[in-house]
Amino acid sequence: MSSFQSPQPQSLPPRYFEEMYSENPDPWQFETSEYEAKKYAATVAALPKPIYRSAFEIGGSIGVLTQKLADRCENLLSVDVSQVAQAKAIERCQNLSQVRFEIMQVPQQFPDEQFDLILVSEVGYYLSKQDLQTTQSHILNHLEIGGHLLLVHWTLYARDYPLSGDEVHDSFLALSAEQLTSRSLRHLAGQREEQYRLDLFERVS
Repeated sequence: MSSFQSPQPQSLPPRYFEEMYSENPDPWQFETSEYEAKKYAATVAALPKPIYRSAFEIGGSIGVLTQKLADRCENLLSVDVSQVAQAKAIERCQNLSQVRFEIMQVPQQFPDEQFDLILVSEVGYYLSKQDLQTTQSHILNHLEIGGHLLLVHWTLYARDYPLSGDEVHDSFLALSAEQLTSRSLRHLAGQREEQYRLDLFERVS
């Protein structure tokens, strides 16, 4: 029997998204989809605090959710790997002085700041399993005690994606159950809809 094992899927590279947005400025219909509008409303409604001092959005895309999230943040850093997408986000949020934008590839890059809210929405399944684990470590290092981590992901099959939405969420649930380090998460709430799921965590130590 052969001992050969297929290599683990790699994280999708920035060029994948740059090409996608260059061909279609809104490839996932963030601006027009009723599904997205309802999901965004549920995302913002899931936040326990009325206002967050310093929030971090990983994968802000064209800024539709960024704009909505800004109403709940004194400061919001939104990052993406696509310059084409982020240019549209900057234009959309140009009158929101509390929002900053940076081109950044997580987990290879991560801001050297502390946050009381980190949002990972529709981006975790683009990462390889190893990169997701590295991202988890960064999140734990940069989320304040008492800060919230909100995950929202589509749960249907996508051929190109290294992970599924359920794999992303289940990996954080497993992390919260382990409690093996001095930096740990507590699961506060979960919500599963027909095509997406949402999970809220709090850093407790």
